Amino acid sequence: MKEFADKLVECVEKHPEEISKRFCKAVRTNPRTPSYHSMSPDACFLHAMDFYKNLERIYFSEPLREACDSFFDQYAGERHKEGIPLSEAAYAICMMRRHIWLYADSQALFITPIDYHRAIATINKTILIFDHGLHCMIQKYVELSKK
Repeated sequence: MKEFADKLVECVEKHPEEISKRFCKAVRTNPRTPSYHSMSPDACFLHAMDFYKNLERIYFSEPLREACDSFFDQYAGERHKEGIPLSEAAYAICMMRRHIWLYADSQALFITPIDYHRAIATINKTILIFDHGLHCMIQKYVELSKK
């Protein structure tokens, strides 16, 4: 599993610009993320790059939850400060996750049945990261809304 995860994370690590461009194009036109439509392309790109460049550190951190909480707490604070509603920030995170897999699929990382089998474990851990991240974001937004 680690070998395949290394392959996936390496793909994201080597191509954060391309994945970020694709994500920004999608999030800035998606009807579920209207707050991102007026965000400058540069700001959107930098948010995505920050996330994709931190993915490797988060993915291989032990304990995973602490790395997720640390990154997503800061991420949520920044999006809240920018006035991005929680529902849109959460949907954008889901889109970031989707763009990792869309890009990986376009690079033919999943060639053999064994690759697909290994991908299941990687998908599960990636989903876990995003699930922890979404939970952390919601908590941060609630905390900031009370202030």
